[in-house]
Amino acid sequence: MKLGVADLKAGRVRRALLAGALFLGVLAATHIPGPAKADWPERLEGHGGPVKSVVLEPTGHRLLSTSFDYAALVWTDPSAEGNPPEPLRLIGHEAAVNDGRFLNGNRAVTVGDDSDLILWDLASGTLLHRFEGKGEKVLGVDVSPDSRYAAVASWENEARVYDLSSNPPRLLHVMDQHRGNVNAVAFSSDGRQLFTASYDGGIRQFDVETGTLLREIVNFGWGVNVLKVLPNGKSLLFGVTDGKTGVLDIWSGEETKILPPHSRPVLSLAVSADGKRAASGGGDGIIRVYDALSFELLEEFENPYGPVWGLAFTADGKRLFYAGLDDGVHLWNVSPRKPFEALEVEFPRRFQVSDTQDPGERQFARKCSVCHTLTPDGGNRAGPTLYGVFGRKVGGLAGYPYSKALLDADFIWNEKTISDLFDHGPDVVTPGSKMPIQRLKSIEDRDALVAFLKRATDPKSNTTQTHNDGVQPQ
Repeated sequence: MKLGVADLKAGRVRRALLAGALFLGVLAATHIPGPAKADWPERLEGHGGPVKSVVLEPTGHRLLSTSFDYAALVWTDPSAEGNPPEPLRLIGHEAAVNDGRFLNGNRAVTVGDDSDLILWDLASGTLLHRFEGKGEKVLGVDVSPDSRYAAVASWENEARVYDLSSNPPRLLHVMDQHRGNVNAVAFSSDGRQLFTASYDGGIRQFDVETGTLLREIVNFGWGVNVLKVLPNGKSLLFGVTDGKTGVLDIWSGEETKILPPHSRPVLSLAVSADGKRAASGGGDGIIRVYDALSFELLEEFENPYGPVWGLAFTADGKRLFYAGLDDGVHLWNVSPRKPFEALEVEFPRRFQVSDTQDPGERQFARKCSVCHTLTPDGGNRAGPTLYGVFGRKVGGLAGYPYSKALLDADFIWNEKTISDLFDHGPDVVTPGSKMPIQRLKSIEDRDALVAFLKRATDPKSNTTQTHNDGVQPQ
């Protein structure tokens, strides 16, 4: 059979295609794909109470979260080599832990409602140094770029700067020129100035070396809750109690950008490591992400289950950790945005239970459930489990880190002592303990709570609740 030119060309094409297919097949057969690279999960679970703040280490491999459960947790990126299976738990505060920062040298600092600043060794999880406060809560902390200084925002109407490089570390300056609580502090990009945000409405600038007040840059009249220095070093991102969010020029004091306001107080801010994105979170549950140069609104996310207390971008700036009333830290994929992102949370939260016919259960949910469970294992709450509490000596649950005041107390928990606790308050019944003040003025409410607790904590009772949150969600 005689082949024409067209037939010869077609044959060459077929042979070329066949050879290509064989080559790709051999290539596919010889390429053995490795395991998929692990990444941050969509939810980090380990706290036993609402999460107050989140911050990412500059390398992007570790996340520090602080909680109402009196603990700070250090989470490691699952893709990091030799990452531990569980978060490192930092236990040392005697009240809710409000904020934290990483330091160089594998260290961190945290602050809390106990008024203290704690310096941690992250290699061992041990406490290196405790700076005792003056009794009022400390809401925020920041560290200088070289990790030499730490500054705290105190409700003593002051900011304090500590020198972490001295031996031993020491208090350096007290900035007490505020007329209200100090809610946030932020170092300048060169570490030479400190900016403070106060409930008196003012944003102030201090000299770090001398502790001198340089000036009040602006006063909004409403309390300023949160503050971030933008990467250009010339501007501040701020959030106010009336929901106002904006950008302030440090030197002129002018608002260069007025951003869409939150309907409730602004509670958190974040700036990505590359300086390209910024975010705000409010008491309205709204998170907004902006281009940090133009401040064009890029994305908006609504958490319908409560306020946003903590925000932190991942290292690539494409995702955002956020935290609030829920016991976990969530991860939102900002870019590319998922078409639908359902939140896997329980609502109402255990302390929001109201639809129950048992008034004692309702009081437990409101007064006790944030800190205590009713289950044998007890979880990771701020207080010990109440399982089997009746007949137990105060401070007598093995393995729980009680305060010295409770360890030294000498009485038994029973109907009377528990009722007295809510009648007079822990500051009277267990003075010096870390128990938050919770009182019930009505004897009917106290009797109902005691009756519920006696029934729900009895190991022999068939009605003992076994739900992880202490009470069944209604």
